[in-house]
This record gives sequence, structure tokens and C-alpha cells, in this order.
Amino acid sequence: MNYADIKRVDVANGEGVRVSVFVSGCNHHCKGCFNECAWDFNYGKEFTQKEINQVLEYMNHDYIEGLSLLGGEPLEPQNQAGVLNLVKQVKEKFPDKTIWCYTGFDFKDDIIDKMQKENSTTEELIKYFDVVVDGKFEMDKTSPKLRFRGSYNQRILDSKETIEEDTPVEIPRLYEKERVISKEVKL
Repeated sequence: MNYADIKRVDVANGEGVRVSVFVSGCNHHCKGCFNECAWDFNYGKEFTQKEINQVLEYMNHDYIEGLSLLGGEPLEPQNQAGVLNLVKQVKEKFPDKTIWCYTGFDFKDDIIDKMQKENSTTEELIKYFDVVVDGKFEMDKTSPKLRFRGSYNQRILDSKETIEEDTPVEIPRLYEKERVISKEVKL
């Protein structure tokens, strides 16, 4: 697996201050994607144990709430083994920190109902996620009011409850906090 970027401090992609890993490779090719360069699976650098150690070092602070995985597409089958290696080590060292995964796949229909049944890596990987933001980015459904997602069609899901209940379980409190942008700006 390659990665496009590792952000030591990120406040836009999940609750609190987080470390974010942007993996390379995505087959969704959403129009208006903010990270189009990361569609290429060969973009960036190889994600090795050195980078995992760096992520663990960045996370070793009380003010870091957790890890966010973005892309590219973390759940592309080609990326799953590398992502699994990372999240296992994160949860081993920081069991109380949360892991958010952003995916263009539908978590229930594509990941749980299909990929998980075909691939044991998927089945193991998704158990490490606390929150999944799912759905393809749709440019005509964007708003500056949105928090933690790019378009209204994307859902913020409790991963463990979604797996257990076998139905998408959204986290309402994360929607209630979406920013309200004033239409009138005074200079």
C-alpha cells in the first residue's frame, strides 16, 4: 500500500484532534474529489513499518483523540492488508483512542454484505473501526455547514453497532453539531 500524506494534527476529519493517514488508490473517481491525485495506487510513498511507527509516535499524546483513515480509498481491496496492519497496532497501543474510516463504499451494502463475506481481511479490519463515514462524494450535495463529511448523502455511522445490528446506525450527535454559516458577513 502507498500513502499520499500523514497529518500529525487534523481537526477536520473526526472528533477532536486526530492523526490522519491518506492512503493512495481509489476506483470511485468522484467528481470534485479534494484529493484526486490519490486515485493512483502508485502515488506517494510506500507505507511501511517506519510510517506506522511514526503514526504511533504522533498519537502518543493525551490531546490526540484518535486516528482517521482517508484516501484515496482505505477500503479498496488492495489497501486493506496495509490498513489492517496499521489499525491493529494502533488499537494495541491505544485501545481507548477512536479510529474513523472514510470510504466511498456503502458500509452496509458494499462492505458488510459483500466484501466481508468474500474476504477475511475485510471481516477483521472493520472490527477495529469506531466510526465510518460512508458514501461517494457528490458535488451537488455539498454545503459549508457540513462537518466531518463532504456531501449530504454521506453518513456518519457507528461501525460496531452497524455490524451488530446489520443495519446502518447513524450517530445523531455528530450531525447536530454541524456548523451554521451566517449568510450575512460584515466586514
